Parts: sequence; C-alpha cells; structure tokens
Amino acid sequence: MATTLLRKTVLTAAGIAATAGGIAGPAIAAQATPAERAAQVVVDRKGHGERELDVRYEAQPNFYYCGPAAARNALSVQGKNIDVDTMAKEMGTTEDGTNSINDITPVLNKETGAKDAYRSVEIRSPKADDKQTDTLRADIVKTVDNGRAVVANIAGTTTDTDGTTHSFEGGHYISVIGYRDDGHTVTIADSANPNTASYRITVDNLADWIATRGYSTS
Repeated sequence: MATTLLRKTVLTAAGIAATAGGIAGPAIAAQATPAERAAQVVVDRKGHGERELDVRYEAQPNFYYCGPAAARNALSVQGKNIDVDTMAKEMGTTEDGTNSINDITPVLNKETGAKDAYRSVEIRSPKADDKQTDTLRADIVKTVDNGRAVVANIAGTTTDTDGTTHSFEGGHYISVIGYRDDGHTVTIADSANPNTASYRITVDNLADWIATRGYSTS
C-alpha cells in the first residue's frame, strides 16, 4: 500500500499552515511534479523549529521486512522508489529480520548516491542518557534539514504524544521523517501497520526505544 503520509483530518493549505498537527508538505507542493516535490522535501512552518519531509509511504509486505521497508520509506523523501526485495537481499534480511543498523546504512548510502551520506550511531546502554538523547536530537534535526530521513532500530514499548502505545518487543525498524519543538518531538513513519503509519513521540522516548541498538543518520 503506497500513499502520501497525511493526518486523518483533511485540511486546506491555509488550514494546515494554521494547524500545528498538519503535515504541510503535500499541500504546499500540490501543483509540483514528482521531481519538484522531491526537491522541495523540507517544509518550514514555525521558523526553524519544525520541519517534516514529504514521504511516499509503503507498508511492509510481511512481518520480517521492517528493515527494508523503513529504508524504502526513508529514501522516498528523496524521490526514490527502491524495491524492498532488492534491498532485503542487500541487507541480508531473512525471516529473523535484518541483523542490525549496520546492515541498513550501506544500502542507504548506495541508494542515496553518496558514500558518506549516512553513518551508524549506536546507543549501547539499556537506557539513553542525556548526552545520547541530545546527540540523537541534533542528528535528526541535521538529517531532516538536509532533506533526508533517519532510520532507527528500536525494541520494546513506547507511548506517542497522543497516548497510543507502540510495542515491538522483538525489535523493529522505523523512519524518522520530521521534527517539531526544535527536535524535542519527532515524527515517525512506521511500516508495520498502515492504520498507524504516522505518529509523533518525544525524542526522549525515541532515544530509550533505540537503546541497545542504533540508527542511521547523516
């Protein structure tokens, strides 16, 4: 299932500009060609504190393709549409999943066309400390400002800003496609379920969700 990520409420361009929860990318670029939309990925609605990318969302086709699907969604903000089966082979994905973020990063670099566009960052501790959380926040802001999405390997349970619980005790991969409040809240594109394709969580919760694993960032 492929669709541009939108909130459930349909808003006009003027309504989105006045509504903090709206995703303005598709509305602002509504008259643009696909190539122009790809070049116009960064949308700034509140000075320099809030930006989101225009994602061509696709749900994962099976329970173990979350790594390739997260990478595909991340690359879609650059106007790319890479086949998930191709990426799964390159990542060594099996029914046990994709081994680590270090298998995601080289594929992102290859498909982005820049050898050092992405790098892997690990949070090895069971819980992220303040320094690790601040680094994650800065990495997300920088990557999104560069027109790219972050891919994160997460595990466990967290709660989004609407109070909804998201649980992946066996591990999962997600894309981070935007931020608000200078990166203290981030927007997730989640391939697991198209009914919860997009949601926001605090960067503190995301850092703890990534703990013991890692993420790919610019």
